[in-house]
Amino acid sequence: MAMKTNKSYSKRLKLTKGGKVLARKAGQNHFNAKESRRSQLGKKRQGSIVMANKERSRYLVNI
Repeated sequence: MAMKTNKSYSKRLKLTKGGKVLARKAGQNHFNAKESRRSQLGKKRQGSIVMANKERSRYLVNI
């Protein structure tokens, strides 16, 4: 029996043309007023995620 795709997590990921997986960095939702502007802008950028093939098959089936 095949494993179901975790839809809630797969919607947060983006697959690039080259095959990299991009996701938003954590810690941006609140308490950002005390952060410096440089760190606020640094959190905006998406970061790449390294995934094993088993995880890719679980989260990126329908992307």
